[in-house]
Amino acid sequence: MPDQTRRIARALLSVSDKTGLEDFARTLAGHGVELVSTGGTRAALSAAGLAVRDVADLTGYPEMMDGRVKTLHPGVHGGLLAIRDNPEHQAAMLAHGIGAIDLLVVNLYPFEATVAAGKPPAECIENIDIGGPAMIRAAAKNHGDVAVVVDAVDYAAVLADMAAHRGAVTSVLRRRLAQKAYARTAAYDAAISNWMAAELDIPAPHYRAVGGALAEVMRYGENPHQLAALYRTAEARPGVVSARQLHGKQLSFNNINDTDAAYECVAEFAPAEGPACVIVKHANPCGAAQGQTLEEAYLGALACDPVSAFGGIVAVNRTLDAVAARRIVEIFTEVIIAPDVTDEALEIVRSKKNLRLLVAGALPEPRQPGLSVRTVSGGLLVQARDNAVVDDMELRVVTRRAPSPAELVDLRFAFRVAKHVKSNAIVYVKDRATVGIGAGQMSRVDSSRIAAWKAGEAAKALGAAESLAKGSVVASDAFFPFADGLIAAAEAGATAVIQPGGSVRDEEVIAAADAAGLAMVFTGHRHFRH
Repeated sequence: MPDQTRRIARALLSVSDKTGLEDFARTLAGHGVELVSTGGTRAALSAAGLAVRDVADLTGYPEMMDGRVKTLHPGVHGGLLAIRDNPEHQAAMLAHGIGAIDLLVVNLYPFEATVAAGKPPAECIENIDIGGPAMIRAAAKNHGDVAVVVDAVDYAAVLADMAAHRGAVTSVLRRRLAQKAYARTAAYDAAISNWMAAELDIPAPHYRAVGGALAEVMRYGENPHQLAALYRTAEARPGVVSARQLHGKQLSFNNINDTDAAYECVAEFAPAEGPACVIVKHANPCGAAQGQTLEEAYLGALACDPVSAFGGIVAVNRTLDAVAARRIVEIFTEVIIAPDVTDEALEIVRSKKNLRLLVAGALPEPRQPGLSVRTVSGGLLVQARDNAVVDDMELRVVTRRAPSPAELVDLRFAFRVAKHVKSNAIVYVKDRATVGIGAGQMSRVDSSRIAAWKAGEAAKALGAAESLAKGSVVASDAFFPFADGLIAAAEAGATAVIQPGGSVRDEEVIAAADAAGLAMVFTGHRHFRH
């Protein structure tokens, strides 16, 4: 099918984000394009010395109702929707005095930014664009004749096409712009509908839309034969997507997934509680610790599993300092993510060519509500984010012995980490540092045994005389279905246990804990992570 160019004779511009608008409009005018505009956009173009008609000239009506009604008129939509080669459409245009609009430039009211800024509902509603999406959809439907631009990044492509084709735009570009236009309105409506569902406390709306804007195209996905891209949603949450990369090569799909896991886990430890560090490998924490300094926290996390930490992701809850940075770069690390970094630490990281450094500006709030979405064949699984925090839970002592104050500190620490370990999860902790982690096993007793084995291997690496699990506490992300997992923990040297409880065999497990002299508390909250 031969490419059909369409000359741009009239353009309607109505944008909230005016980045690059003046230069774009000036070049259009240089091609002899008549400019038509609305409100603030018209004022900006007029102030730049450009001749621009008011959209009211097309509609015969002024803007009204605080600008809510200005383009919803046949004078606009007829100009966008008329098929140029259709005689009936041409006759209707002639009969009703409707002029063709060949280029539509619209970016929408900043609804997503308004919500992200925490503005009140009334202001959010006022930032729901109506005329913009209607015009965008009309122009995109009629892309055989009309070009539609919803993103300033596409100004250059339109101007290049016009320069190459004597003021015309090709059908190839029009189709590409139309696809982007529909994707933009879909993402916009998704943000609005999800916000309204949250405002109305509707956890499972009849229709659930998910949308985002392209952040970057990845070299590949989890494996080289898989295509992948990263999309930014409307949610305002500090993390890997919003972070600034200060050093290192492009992040891979797996880097992003693992860095997100690390930063979400370290955010469980508020900076006011002291420096904390989490090391992640393949989306699972392989070490986590708090300390008096970031260096101490890092070394505590590293000691848990120095083998797995090689090539891992390091997340810290405070500004990365030079002392901690020197320690971290001693072994191969893929990514460091922190709220901020000192100049000296940045220079240390830059000495490692391939080490990526991300600065997120802040920590995500563990209690913040939100959605978790994943695909399954033919559908989406959508759930509320796991924003339960152990500090908000009432811990119920179920054994004859209650945990000591020191054990209680470690139990809370262990349960925070277990929340971020793939199920079945078992986490051993001593002195606010993990000493053994068992993750992702089909049976809980296997996770318990693996975690104990890891603690033994860590002891060997440190030259310690006995397993690091001796004198530790242990957390389980879900209840022990049998006593065997708890018995394995006791045999490894654990002295106290934290778990949700709720098994039909709870009494059997409690009896086993009492027999071993363990203290055990129930949280009443499970932290499965699949």
